[in-house]
Amino acid sequence: MLDKFPELHTERLDLVEISQSHLTDFYEIFKDERATKYYNVLPFHQEEEAQKYIDWFQSRYKEGLGIRWGIKLKGRPGIIGTAGFNNYLKDHRANFGYDLHPDYWNKGYMTEALTIILKFGFETLEINRIEAEVMQGNIASEKVLKKLGFTKEGVLRDWMYWNNKHYNMTMYSLLKNIF
Repeated sequence: MLDKFPELHTERLDLVEISQSHLTDFYEIFKDERATKYYNVLPFHQEEEAQKYIDWFQSRYKEGLGIRWGIKLKGRPGIIGTAGFNNYLKDHRANFGYDLHPDYWNKGYMTEALTIILKFGFETLEINRIEAEVMQGNIASEKVLKKLGFTKEGVLRDWMYWNNKHYNMTMYSLLKNIF
């Protein structure tokens, strides 16, 4: 377990601990149907809906089971997205997740954030394999993963059950010795 939450920094971004102060930002991301189209969550209708996700991210970190950062533009308040490991096992593997407010798509922010998170995962958390499951049709997410060096392993048929429907997911992975 880490002594304190690790902040990460890139040229344009600060990756910070998600806190109660980000409730409105989180709501703004997830009220947008474009952000939830390939996510297993319905668009938020009330700010309070964001609370359970903040609580979950914080509890995963406190329990040493996951770590998710809020993505901030340097010098600006609030977060524009989140990224990190929903689950991880030291010396073994982790499940990668990320989201970004649509106003910030196609600007390279997610690739920039994920690059430093991958480095942290492999070097500090000593993860060997990082996995990402992508809902079929989410071409933008697949492009980001390929750009980062992930390998497409195959399709997990009816892998996710959400909103009374089964979804195929494409499994991607990146190994420490390839990164």
